[in-house]
Amino acid sequence: MVPSHDHAHPHGHAHVHAHPHGPDVPHPAQIAPWSILRMPVLSRLAAAVAVSAALWAIVLAAMR
Repeated sequence: MVPSHDHAHPHGHAHVHAHPHGPDVPHPAQIAPWSILRMPVLSRLAAAVAVSAALWAIVLAAMR
């Protein structure tokens, strides 16, 4: 008779990741790769004019 091989020991493969802050603390801010607030004023104004012109072009094309 072959003796039974018991595998009753736990195979703990749980992946626990450490969290750097407590549950009541919000996540720290991430570095933004791009921000309109970091653009010079003239660049922001030019971007706003370009977006406005594109939106007006859509409105005028829809009215045709």
